[in-house]
Amino acid sequence: MGNRKTGIFRLLEIAGEKPALLLAAGIFSAFSAVCLLLPYLAVYLLLAGLLAGGANAVPDGGGMMHWGLVALAGLAAGIVLMYFGGLCSHIAAFRMLYRLRLRLAEHIGRLPLGYLTQTSTGIVKKTLEENVEKIEKFIAHQLPDMVSAIVVMLLTLAVMVYLNPLMALACLFPLALGLGLQLGMMISRQARVRVRAYYDALERMNTSTVQYIRGMPAVRIFGQTVHSFRRFYQDIMEYRDLSVRYSDQFQNGFSLFKVVLGSTPAFLLPAGVYLLSGSNGDGTVALEVLFFLIVVPGLAAPVYKLMHFAGTLRDISEGVARIDAVFARRPLPEYPYPERPREFSVQFDEVIFSYEEQSGGRPALDWVSFRAEAGRITALVGPSGAGKSTVANLIPRFWDVAAGTVSIGGVDIRRMRTEDLMSAVSFVFQDTFLFQDTLYANIAAGRPAARPEEVYAAARAAQCYDFIVNLPQGFDTVIGEGGAYLSGGEEQRVAVARAILKDAPILVLDEATAFADAENEFRLQLALNVLLRGKTVIVIAHRLASIREADQILVFRDGRIAERGRHADLLERNGLYAAMWAAGTDEWLLNKGKANADAI
Repeated sequence: MGNRKTGIFRLLEIAGEKPALLLAAGIFSAFSAVCLLLPYLAVYLLLAGLLAGGANAVPDGGGMMHWGLVALAGLAAGIVLMYFGGLCSHIAAFRMLYRLRLRLAEHIGRLPLGYLTQTSTGIVKKTLEENVEKIEKFIAHQLPDMVSAIVVMLLTLAVMVYLNPLMALACLFPLALGLGLQLGMMISRQARVRVRAYYDALERMNTSTVQYIRGMPAVRIFGQTVHSFRRFYQDIMEYRDLSVRYSDQFQNGFSLFKVVLGSTPAFLLPAGVYLLSGSNGDGTVALEVLFFLIVVPGLAAPVYKLMHFAGTLRDISEGVARIDAVFARRPLPEYPYPERPREFSVQFDEVIFSYEEQSGGRPALDWVSFRAEAGRITALVGPSGAGKSTVANLIPRFWDVAAGTVSIGGVDIRRMRTEDLMSAVSFVFQDTFLFQDTLYANIAAGRPAARPEEVYAAARAAQCYDFIVNLPQGFDTVIGEGGAYLSGGEEQRVAVARAILKDAPILVLDEATAFADAENEFRLQLALNVLLRGKTVIVIAHRLASIREADQILVFRDGRIAERGRHADLLERNGLYAAMWAAGTDEWLLNKGKANADAI
């Protein structure tokens, strides 16, 4: 653990990128910097030749042409090498961008669903987009520039020391002082704490922004402003205040750094005057002083780049640490010797499960046992929070149970490959999610390898073919932002078409018709009749009238199965189910049904 890589080296490791391309980019950039210095060398040598010849010397046309061609060749070679360096760095950057995002998306997809419920959308979005995007810009643009700046600075300093050590020392003092002051502030523990706080505030603001945008209909309906959306407003103000404090804490040091760096001529002139006074009219000394006065101010540019590089590297290190924190989350373990079920009944055996973060450890399911027979319908009913949705979410292993087993066809789902488990289960929920893509692609997501005629057949079976072909672009119509919008019932039918196309043997159905109007409910019921044939069906029922013909009804209360049986049997028992039936079938009356049952 103590030898774990950090920063850019950890970035290369988690992105799976070999350093060869970056090394090539650095070499090209370094040689490009050397070539781009050749014009300055040519000018210096020309001046040296002219001064050596004295005031009456005749300029050497051949020599001037020679050094002019050297300068032109150096400039051309520098530009070509810079191009190849940028090409290598961009290829490496985009490969890293692709691999990082792909690895992050795949890793998040293997994490328990609890990760996404406990982590805000804004944080996940920032990790996948902004943090990775900053890394791409750093690798593609800043790294080659930084290599070039370092080479220019080192070569210039080497030439300065070679020409005149005293004047070089006079120049190095303010440079070293300025660099020391700035680096001391940037790599200090306080600076790291401030950067972390800045990123935390930025993530909170991103999270609140997503929530604010999603809640825009309510904001508009009630005539509210951003000031009324307290969390969003507070996060914006906190980010603003932290950014101001961050700038205030650095401004004095940065101002001092700029003053010291800009004062190099103030250190250089006394040394130059001293040397000129003892030169006895030696033109070489005058040329050296002139060279220093011209070149030294140009050293500020690579030094500024170095400081900017150090600041960016600090931000990149923080971003890599946050990306690493996602990879540190342990995915659901895969069994080394996976098994496949031969039939598709679903069984819960003494299952205990709790959402630790949300409920303080109170079990959402407490010793739950039941068997949903293959090819039959099992309905889950009960008050809100009784555990119905938890049962549905445990079947595809969105979480692992704390105790007991969930099995399909006698095979513990923890012993199944994730791909096999996902292919065995389909979902149709009330809150339908459709991708911002064509309607064809949304249906084909159920089985991407399906032929077009199979997609169209699924749409017909789901009662959505007619309204799709009547849209302007038919199945190629894009839905969502920038495209067409569907009604809730139409979206449900597209979701059912997706499930029909997938044709999974197990179907988990959060009653799709609960809030549909009469026409959509009729069409959805026709579609569901096709979908349910021969499936192991588990229905989360909100309207009890819709599950009267279920083969088995499980009545949940406080994470336990309070009653089980068929509709008529449960009515005869006059318990919780009978109270719910008497109170009404709408979901908002279920809690009243619970209260009535408690009074029995």
